[in-house]
Amino acid sequence: MLLWVSVLVLAPVSGQFEAVPKAVISLHPPWTVFFKGDAVTLTCHVSHIYTAKNRELYQWYLGTEILREIPGNTLKVQNSGEYKCQTQNSLLSDGVTLIFSTAKLILQAPPSVFEGDSVTLKCQANVDLALKNKSLYKNGKMLKILDESSSFHIQQAGLKDNGEYHCAGSEINCSFSSNRIKIQVQELFPHPVLRSRPSWTTSGNQLTLICETQLPPQKSDVQLQFRFFKDGQIVEEGSKNFLKIWNPSSGMNKGPSYYWCEAHTVTSNVCKKSQKSQIHVEVPVSRPVLTLSPPRAQALEGHRVTLHCETRRGSTPILYQFYHGDVLLKSSSTHTARASFSITLTAESSGKYSCTANNGFGPQRSDTRSLSVTVPASRPILTLRVPGTRAVVGDVMELHCEAHKGSPPILYRFYHDNVFLRSSRPPSGRGTSFNLSLTPEHSGSYACEADNGQGAQRSDTASLRVTVPASRPVLTLRVPGTQAVVGDVMELHCEAHKGSPPILYRFYHDDVFLGSSSAASGGRASFNLFLTPEHSGSYACEADNGLGAQRSDTASLKVTVPASRPVLTLRVPGTQAVVGDVMELHCEAHRGSPPILYRFYYDDVFLGSSSAASGGRASFNLSLTPEHSGSYACEADNGLGAQRSEVVPLNVTVPASRPILTLRAPGAQAFPGDVMELHCEAHRGSPPILYRFYHDNVILGSSSVPSGGGASFNLSLTEEHTGNYSCEADNGLGAQCSEAVTLSISGLTGSRLGPVATGVAGGLFGMGGLAVVALLLYCRLPRKAGGRTSDPSRNPSNSDPQEPTYYNVPGWIELQPVYSNVNPKGGDVVYSEVRRIQEGNKHAVASDSSLRLLWTYLPSHGQIASPQPYSAQDSSVIYSQVKAESFLTSTAESAHTPCTPSNPGGQRH
Repeated sequence: MLLWVSVLVLAPVSGQFEAVPKAVISLHPPWTVFFKGDAVTLTCHVSHIYTAKNRELYQWYLGTEILREIPGNTLKVQNSGEYKCQTQNSLLSDGVTLIFSTAKLILQAPPSVFEGDSVTLKCQANVDLALKNKSLYKNGKMLKILDESSSFHIQQAGLKDNGEYHCAGSEINCSFSSNRIKIQVQELFPHPVLRSRPSWTTSGNQLTLICETQLPPQKSDVQLQFRFFKDGQIVEEGSKNFLKIWNPSSGMNKGPSYYWCEAHTVTSNVCKKSQKSQIHVEVPVSRPVLTLSPPRAQALEGHRVTLHCETRRGSTPILYQFYHGDVLLKSSSTHTARASFSITLTAESSGKYSCTANNGFGPQRSDTRSLSVTVPASRPILTLRVPGTRAVVGDVMELHCEAHKGSPPILYRFYHDNVFLRSSRPPSGRGTSFNLSLTPEHSGSYACEADNGQGAQRSDTASLRVTVPASRPVLTLRVPGTQAVVGDVMELHCEAHKGSPPILYRFYHDDVFLGSSSAASGGRASFNLFLTPEHSGSYACEADNGLGAQRSDTASLKVTVPASRPVLTLRVPGTQAVVGDVMELHCEAHRGSPPILYRFYYDDVFLGSSSAASGGRASFNLSLTPEHSGSYACEADNGLGAQRSEVVPLNVTVPASRPILTLRAPGAQAFPGDVMELHCEAHRGSPPILYRFYHDNVILGSSSVPSGGGASFNLSLTEEHTGNYSCEADNGLGAQCSEAVTLSISGLTGSRLGPVATGVAGGLFGMGGLAVVALLLYCRLPRKAGGRTSDPSRNPSNSDPQEPTYYNVPGWIELQPVYSNVNPKGGDVVYSEVRRIQEGNKHAVASDSSLRLLWTYLPSHGQIASPQPYSAQDSSVIYSQVKAESFLTSTAESAHTPCTPSNPGGQRH
């Protein structure tokens, strides 16, 4: 078997072999503290190996800023600060801090001190200061009183010289102290390390020993000497730092030798040794064996397993390395034949394990061992996944349950509000999903379990709120009564029967936005509106919970306007209401929703009604009679309370009827000098009535009767007053003319009663023949007409009602004749009658001795009937003469003439 030799491998050290040198600054003079105004020269040193090849620029720094860039390596400065230098092919030097002081006394020292250095400390006073004595202090204690040179010398600096130094001096009545300098003696070079090349060799091969150490950059010019020792004897010394030796074969009776080296300065004031290294014979290790404790192929996560790697032979020390697959777990060097390594099992600990043993002759690997770690399922994480930002009814939600740790297979169970939904066992055990089509009932808490036989683990609960889109809302218009009335406060009630809160409700009138209300709990919202007529129209509302607005059906509203107080207008054809006119009662409410029922009243007596389907107005026609004078009103009613108009008074004007003119004289005949009263009276007619009196169409005078009735006009008669008289009745609706009355003025004087009686009797008997003929005709005519023996039209009581007969009682004592004309309805017969009126009894019945003679003229036969005595209740009427309008002339003549009557016979009464 071959024997292999090795030496202890030491870390390589040798600053002189660095790839890139570091620049070094030197000072001249070699101090760091100067008086203000002094100058110091800085020199930047870089290894000549690099500077000889390139003419480089030197960069000088003051602090962090580049001060200068010059071709030379020196720089003279007079300012305080930290200086550094550098070239393109060197590293930046260490900083040198310079102080240019204004103090009276300073202590100067080199920037760095290494062991073995000769160090000078100099206490300098300003030129204007003459100190008697100076003293040097170390760590606050006086070290020495300085001589005139003011310098203190340390021959070979060592650790004992470390400390804080300053100097002090005194003048007359004044003492001074310098700056303080801390001196830290640095190591000149570390202890050398003995290194062999190659690190191992077989017996009989050559071996090179190298003594390595490193000088600082500031001391790169120091020369070192080296000595090599074997078992205490110097083998070689000189300036070379390496030694070549032959490794002899190892013998059974001879032990290994010890080697070390020594490095020292030329002056030998600094000398350092390496550690001793032993050279001996090593045996390569055998193939190791890996065992597990406890010896089982399956274990639970969290348990500890120890791996043992053991070799049967091999020189120590042996480096053992443990692997999980190809991953190095741990290295352990030991001088024994066995190494152990314990691990706490995790899910990743399952797999194949091996170990290697190496004592410098190459690693030897063991056989692999398999280990299966059962990992209990970790607490799973449940994730609810929906297509959008929130869960909506109809979405397919994925419930994903995953345990990040756990040995497969893992059984996953899903729960909704602790009610089991379903389970799944994926082969890989990494996680499983479950889909659910969402309904409103799926809101709630969800959880899942992961179970691989080591105990079920339940996830945290995940809350789900299934958002139900707002359904189409229902809009309800609520008013206090059965209909919407102006002034009511209407509530617009919008309700979506389905939908997740909050729901924003918006209200519209004819598609114009009115307002909105948010229902935090969903359901419904209301909006109040103070109704005006303009609020009639269509209303709608929207429900929106962020999933699209839903609009209700439109709800139509008709705002009923209460009928306003109507205005009643009475409309007649003319300027005033006249009997016979058709008067329109016009009732109008300027405001009010149709239909409006209009009612009409006369003196609070209901007349009739009319319904206006479109509102506005209605009319009612009335044919006027005198009884229609009074107060009128109307009502407008559209179901919200009847409104009554103001009362409108009406005065129905009755046109004046045809008046009757009565001439009243003192006697039976009119004589000059008599005062005759012309009495004109219209039986009907609304006052005031203006009466006018005419004589032969010449107005005599007029009289206004404010309260109705008749009017009189007195006339003192002369012979010129013979003629036709008439009167008019006028109440503004057209003048009505009486029939003309002819008056003859007699010029005779004497007794008035006798001539009258004689004239009457003579007239009666002088016409006897004519009376017989008239009587025969009188008796025959009624028979031909139907057997009637009397003609009612001849009775004055049956005369035209528009021409009533007025009876007046004169103021004289004897009976007075009153003249008037009677025109019966037949129209063919004209009577002249004389009435006797008893004094003092107005409208008295005539005495039984009264005589009425009737002469009848029958125009159709051209005969005059014989006079007949006639006794009636009204025996005061005496028919004195009968004539036809177109043939006869009598003393008292009556004719249907206008207000300008003519007197055909010229007779007088």
